[in-house]
Amino acid sequence: MKTLLKHPLIVLALGLASCGKPSSGPPPAAPMAAGPLEVGVITVKTSPVTLTQDLPGRISAFRVAEVRARVSGIVLKRLFKEGSDVKEGQVLYEIDPAQYEASLESAQGTLARAEASLNSAMLKLNRMQSLIDSRAISKQDFDEASGSKRVNEAEVLLGKAAVKTARINLDYTKVTAPITGRIGLSQVTEGAYVRTDQATLLTTVQQIDRVYVDVNQPSSDLLRLKQALTSGKLKADAAGQARVKLVYENGEIYPEEGSLEVSDVTVNTLTNSVTVRAVFPNPRNELLPGMFVRARLEEGTTPDAILVPQLAVTRNSKGEPTAMVVGAESKVELRVLETPRAVGNQWMVTSGLKAGDQLIINNLQKIRPGAPVKVAAPDSAAPAQTSSAAK
Repeated sequence: MKTLLKHPLIVLALGLASCGKPSSGPPPAAPMAAGPLEVGVITVKTSPVTLTQDLPGRISAFRVAEVRARVSGIVLKRLFKEGSDVKEGQVLYEIDPAQYEASLESAQGTLARAEASLNSAMLKLNRMQSLIDSRAISKQDFDEASGSKRVNEAEVLLGKAAVKTARINLDYTKVTAPITGRIGLSQVTEGAYVRTDQATLLTTVQQIDRVYVDVNQPSSDLLRLKQALTSGKLKADAAGQARVKLVYENGEIYPEEGSLEVSDVTVNTLTNSVTVRAVFPNPRNELLPGMFVRARLEEGTTPDAILVPQLAVTRNSKGEPTAMVVGAESKVELRVLETPRAVGNQWMVTSGLKAGDQLIINNLQKIRPGAPVKVAAPDSAAPAQTSSAAK
């Protein structure tokens, strides 16, 4: 028998015979049918949202006064410390007054001579008045005396004007601060010659206890804001003005709140924007002219806004924002949305979703419209009742 098993043909025949016999082990298990995919959802809810808009801008002083020479002469003294606060009327410079003192004395002398001539003419006219009544003098002589009196009266008026002008020029030798504020660098030193024909700039005073913030807002946004306020979709303060907050370059918020004062009446044709001006109190002088800031305009409040996470919104081939919701029979529905603006890390939805919709927030790459799904987690409310818009 052992000899037969060693024969190659016999071994091959036995192998072929064993292939046809059923296996004595258990049959393999059949594959299970795949169930609905589990997805996380949030229930869409409405909530009041304060609409804001951040716009870049620069700070400018509330009032700016350039101090210039109003008389020519040598600067004798500088009477202020650069960068200090000055009061309106405070003397800043002294210009050599010698020639203006002499001009004033000369004008006063001319006035005194004119007044003396007028007094003499009046006495002469009074004497001739009695003589003309008795016809002791001619009418021509009387008329000449009367005309001389009027000429002398005119000379007195001219003399008074010359004295006033000379006194004004003398006062101008003491250069005073035109407004209360912070004074800048001096543009001249003692010994410098200043001239009125060139209106020499001496220094600049800026009032910064209040400051302006000028920002450029797109004209479309300004029009949208006005339409929303008119229709009642947005609520402003009692005065009908938007409130403004200030954000530093490092992201910190300035503690004082400002108000929108005015917007330009024309649109810049190059940038299609309108300049908007806000006023901020600056009691601690923290805000300096020229600083770059962002003005956060509070446009109003939408009482029933819908906010959804940005991660739940995708875009189709047309670039339209879309979202997946759990619809009837727990099947996926595709919705095309309108998202006019971002609010923090969320989209504000104005069309495509309504309160109560179950918005799918995960497994978006694994589902398709019409596919059955299973809600994997309890509903959670849409976050953030109020936020700041980031455009």
